[in-house]
Amino acid sequence: MTSELPNNAQSLNDRMAELIRQKIVHGEFSPGQRLSEAALSESLDISRNTLREVFRLLTKEGLLKHEPNRGVSVAIPSIAAIIDIYRVRRLIECQALAQAYPRHPAKKHLRDAVDMALRCREAADWQGVGTANMEFHMAIVELADSERLNVMFSHILAELRLAFGLLNDPEFLHAPYVDMNVKIVELFEAGKLQEAAATLNEYLVHSERIVLAVYARRISDASPGK
Repeated sequence: MTSELPNNAQSLNDRMAELIRQKIVHGEFSPGQRLSEAALSESLDISRNTLREVFRLLTKEGLLKHEPNRGVSVAIPSIAAIIDIYRVRRLIECQALAQAYPRHPAKKHLRDAVDMALRCREAADWQGVGTANMEFHMAIVELADSERLNVMFSHILAELRLAFGLLNDPEFLHAPYVDMNVKIVELFEAGKLQEAAATLNEYLVHSERIVLAVYARRISDASPGK
Protein backbone atom coordinates (compact mmCIF):
# COMPACT_ATOMS: atom_id res chain seq x y z
CA MET A 1 0.00 0.00 0.00
CA THR A 2 2.71 2.48 0.99
CA SER A 3 4.68 1.75 -2.19
CA GLU A 4 1.80 3.16 -4.25
CA LEU A 5 1.96 6.60 -2.67
CA PRO A 6 5.04 7.86 -4.52
CA ASN A 7 3.52 6.75 -7.83
CA ASN A 8 0.24 8.47 -7.01
CA ALA A 9 2.09 11.62 -5.98
CA GLN A 10 4.17 11.49 -9.14
CA SER A 11 1.04 11.04 -11.22
CA LEU A 12 -0.57 14.08 -9.58
CA ASN A 13 2.59 16.14 -10.10
CA ASP A 14 2.70 15.14 -13.77
CA ARG A 15 -0.97 15.97 -14.29
CA MET A 16 -0.63 19.37 -12.65
CA ALA A 17 2.56 20.12 -14.60
CA GLU A 18 0.79 19.27 -17.85
CA LEU A 19 -2.16 21.47 -16.85
CA ILE A 20 0.12 24.47 -16.28
CA ARG A 21 2.01 23.63 -19.49
CA GLN A 22 -1.28 23.73 -21.41
CA LYS A 23 -2.18 27.07 -19.83
CA ILE A 24 1.10 28.39 -21.23
CA VAL A 25 0.45 26.84 -24.66
CA HIS A 26 -3.02 28.43 -24.73
CA GLY A 27 -1.62 31.83 -23.81
CA GLU A 28 -3.21 32.00 -20.34
CA PHE A 29 0.15 32.73 -18.71
CA SER A 30 2.44 35.33 -20.22
CA PRO A 31 6.26 35.52 -20.11
CA GLY A 32 7.55 37.24 -17.00
CA GLN A 33 4.23 36.87 -15.16
CA ARG A 34 4.64 36.17 -11.45
CA LEU A 35 2.73 33.15 -10.18
CA SER A 36 1.03 33.36 -6.81
CA GLU A 37 1.56 30.13 -4.91
CA ALA A 38 -1.52 30.73 -2.77
CA ALA A 39 -3.85 31.61 -5.65
CA LEU A 40 -2.62 28.83 -7.95
CA SER A 41 -2.75 26.08 -5.31
CA GLU A 42 -6.33 27.15 -4.54
CA SER A 43 -7.43 27.28 -8.20
CA LEU A 44 -5.84 23.89 -8.95
CA ASP A 45 -7.14 22.45 -5.65
CA ILE A 46 -3.75 21.06 -4.63
CA SER A 47 -1.49 21.58 -1.62
CA ARG A 48 1.30 24.13 -1.68
CA ASN A 49 3.83 21.32 -1.25
CA THR A 50 2.52 19.62 -4.41
CA LEU A 51 2.57 22.92 -6.27
CA ARG A 52 6.19 23.53 -5.24
CA GLU A 53 7.13 20.13 -6.69
CA VAL A 54 5.32 21.06 -9.93
CA PHE A 55 7.14 24.41 -9.97
CA ARG A 56 10.47 22.58 -9.60
CA LEU A 57 9.62 20.29 -12.51
CA LEU A 58 8.61 23.14 -14.82
CA THR A 59 11.64 25.19 -13.78
CA LYS A 60 13.89 22.30 -14.89
CA GLU A 61 12.07 22.36 -18.25
CA GLY A 62 12.82 26.07 -18.60
CA LEU A 63 9.16 27.14 -18.49
CA LEU A 64 9.31 28.77 -15.05
CA LYS A 65 12.00 30.73 -13.23
CA HIS A 66 12.60 30.75 -9.49
CA GLU A 67 14.36 33.69 -7.89
CA PRO A 68 15.23 33.77 -4.16
CA ASN A 69 13.01 36.20 -2.23
CA ARG A 70 11.03 36.97 -5.39
CA GLY A 71 9.18 33.71 -5.96
CA VAL A 72 8.27 31.97 -9.20
CA SER A 73 7.52 33.60 -12.54
CA VAL A 74 6.92 32.43 -16.09
CA ALA A 75 10.22 32.23 -17.97
CA ILE A 76 11.27 34.61 -20.74
CA PRO A 77 12.98 32.66 -23.55
CA SER A 78 16.36 33.85 -24.79
CA ILE A 79 17.27 34.35 -28.45
CA ALA A 80 19.49 31.26 -28.21
CA ALA A 81 16.52 29.24 -26.92
CA ILE A 82 14.32 30.42 -29.80
CA ILE A 83 16.96 29.43 -32.39
CA ASP A 84 17.25 26.02 -30.75
CA ILE A 85 13.46 25.54 -30.65
CA TYR A 86 13.17 26.17 -34.39
CA ARG A 87 16.09 23.85 -35.14
CA VAL A 88 14.36 21.05 -33.24
CA ARG A 89 11.02 21.85 -34.89
CA ARG A 90 12.48 21.51 -38.38
CA LEU A 91 14.13 18.21 -37.50
CA ILE A 92 10.98 16.70 -35.97
CA GLU A 93 8.07 18.21 -37.88
CA CYS A 94 9.42 18.01 -41.42
CA GLN A 95 10.45 14.35 -40.97
CA ALA A 96 7.12 13.46 -39.37
CA LEU A 97 5.26 14.96 -42.32
CA ALA A 98 7.52 13.51 -45.02
CA GLN A 99 7.33 9.97 -43.62
CA ALA A 100 3.71 9.95 -42.50
CA TYR A 101 1.10 7.33 -43.29
CA PRO A 102 -1.40 9.29 -45.46
CA ARG A 103 -4.41 7.83 -43.63
CA HIS A 104 -3.00 8.31 -40.15
CA PRO A 105 -5.68 9.21 -37.54
CA ALA A 106 -3.84 12.49 -36.83
CA LYS A 107 -5.01 13.59 -40.29
CA LYS A 108 -8.35 14.56 -38.69
CA HIS A 109 -6.52 16.50 -35.96
CA LEU A 110 -4.69 18.45 -38.69
CA ARG A 111 -7.92 19.32 -40.50
CA ASP A 112 -9.74 20.21 -37.26
CA ALA A 113 -6.89 22.55 -36.24
CA VAL A 114 -7.00 24.32 -39.61
CA ASP A 115 -10.80 24.68 -39.46
CA MET A 116 -10.51 26.09 -35.93
CA ALA A 117 -7.95 28.65 -37.10
CA LEU A 118 -10.22 29.74 -39.96
CA ARG A 119 -13.16 30.21 -37.60
CA CYS A 120 -11.01 32.19 -35.15
CA ARG A 121 -9.63 34.37 -37.96
CA GLU A 122 -13.18 35.13 -39.09
CA ALA A 123 -13.98 36.24 -35.54
CA ALA A 124 -10.69 38.21 -35.27
CA ASP A 125 -9.78 35.99 -32.31
CA TRP A 126 -6.02 36.04 -32.86
CA GLN A 127 -5.20 34.39 -29.55
CA GLY A 128 -7.50 31.57 -30.67
CA VAL A 129 -5.69 31.44 -34.02
CA GLY A 130 -2.44 31.03 -32.10
CA THR A 131 -3.86 28.15 -30.07
CA ALA A 132 -5.17 26.48 -33.25
CA ASN A 133 -1.69 26.85 -34.73
CA MET A 134 -0.20 25.06 -31.73
CA GLU A 135 -2.72 22.24 -32.24
CA PHE A 136 -1.78 22.05 -35.93
CA HIS A 137 1.91 21.54 -35.19
CA MET A 138 1.17 19.06 -32.40
CA ALA A 139 -0.90 17.07 -34.92
CA ILE A 140 2.05 17.01 -37.34
CA VAL A 141 4.25 15.46 -34.65
CA GLU A 142 1.52 12.91 -33.86
CA LEU A 143 2.03 11.58 -37.39
CA ALA A 144 5.36 10.13 -36.19
CA ASP A 145 3.61 7.70 -33.82
CA SER A 146 6.08 8.34 -31.00
CA GLU A 147 4.83 9.03 -27.49
CA ARG A 148 8.30 10.30 -26.52
CA LEU A 149 8.22 12.85 -29.35
CA ASN A 150 4.69 13.90 -28.40
CA VAL A 151 5.74 14.58 -24.81
CA MET A 152 8.93 16.38 -25.82
CA PHE A 153 7.13 18.48 -28.38
CA SER A 154 4.43 19.55 -25.92
CA HIS A 155 7.26 21.07 -23.84
CA ILE A 156 8.71 22.78 -26.92
CA LEU A 157 5.31 24.23 -27.84
CA ALA A 158 4.98 25.73 -24.37
CA GLU A 159 8.37 27.44 -24.74
CA LEU A 160 7.38 28.61 -28.21
CA ARG A 161 4.16 30.15 -26.93
CA LEU A 162 6.21 32.11 -24.40
CA ALA A 163 8.37 33.46 -27.22
CA PHE A 164 5.23 34.41 -29.14
CA GLY A 165 3.76 36.05 -26.03
CA LEU A 166 6.74 38.40 -25.80
CA LEU A 167 5.95 39.83 -29.23
CA ASN A 168 2.56 41.04 -28.02
CA ASP A 169 0.98 41.18 -31.49
CA PRO A 170 -0.85 37.89 -32.16
CA GLU A 171 -2.46 39.11 -35.40
CA PHE A 172 0.88 40.03 -36.97
CA LEU A 173 2.40 36.79 -35.71
CA HIS A 174 -0.31 34.28 -36.65
CA ALA A 175 -2.34 35.74 -39.54
CA PRO A 176 0.11 34.83 -42.35
CA TYR A 177 0.26 31.17 -41.33
CA VAL A 178 -3.43 30.30 -41.42
CA ASP A 179 -3.44 29.96 -45.22
CA MET A 180 -0.03 28.27 -45.15
CA ASN A 181 -1.42 25.64 -42.77
CA VAL A 182 -4.36 25.12 -45.12
CA LYS A 183 -1.93 24.59 -48.02
CA ILE A 184 0.11 22.04 -46.05
CA VAL A 185 -3.02 20.08 -45.10
CA GLU A 186 -4.22 20.09 -48.70
CA LEU A 187 -0.85 18.77 -49.91
CA PHE A 188 -0.90 16.10 -47.21
CA GLU A 189 -4.45 15.06 -48.06
CA ALA A 190 -3.46 14.83 -51.73
CA GLY A 191 -0.65 12.43 -50.79
CA LYS A 192 2.09 14.93 -51.68
CA LEU A 193 4.07 14.31 -48.52
CA GLN A 194 7.51 15.49 -49.71
CA GLU A 195 6.04 18.70 -51.08
CA ALA A 196 4.13 19.25 -47.84
CA ALA A 197 7.35 18.74 -45.84
CA ALA A 198 9.32 21.14 -48.07
CA THR A 199 6.58 23.76 -47.72
CA LEU A 200 6.64 23.33 -43.95
CA ASN A 201 10.42 23.75 -43.85
CA GLU A 202 10.22 27.06 -45.75
CA TYR A 203 7.39 28.14 -43.46
CA LEU A 204 9.42 27.42 -40.30
CA VAL A 205 12.49 29.25 -41.65
CA HIS A 206 10.29 32.28 -42.41
CA SER A 207 8.59 32.11 -39.01
CA GLU A 208 11.94 31.93 -37.19
CA ARG A 209 13.24 35.01 -39.02
CA ILE A 210 10.13 37.02 -38.16
CA VAL A 211 10.16 36.00 -34.49
CA LEU A 212 13.89 36.72 -34.09
CA ALA A 213 13.67 40.07 -35.87
CA VAL A 214 10.79 41.31 -33.73
CA TYR A 215 12.35 39.84 -30.59
CA ALA A 216 15.69 41.54 -31.26
CA ARG A 217 13.92 44.85 -31.90
CA ARG A 218 12.05 44.52 -28.62
CA ILE A 219 15.30 43.93 -26.71
CA SER A 220 16.89 46.92 -28.46
CA ASP A 221 13.95 49.17 -27.59
CA ALA A 222 14.10 48.07 -23.96
CA SER A 223 17.82 48.72 -23.60
CA PRO A 224 19.08 51.75 -21.61
CA GLY A 225 19.20 54.99 -23.53
CA LYS A 226 16.29 54.11 -25.80
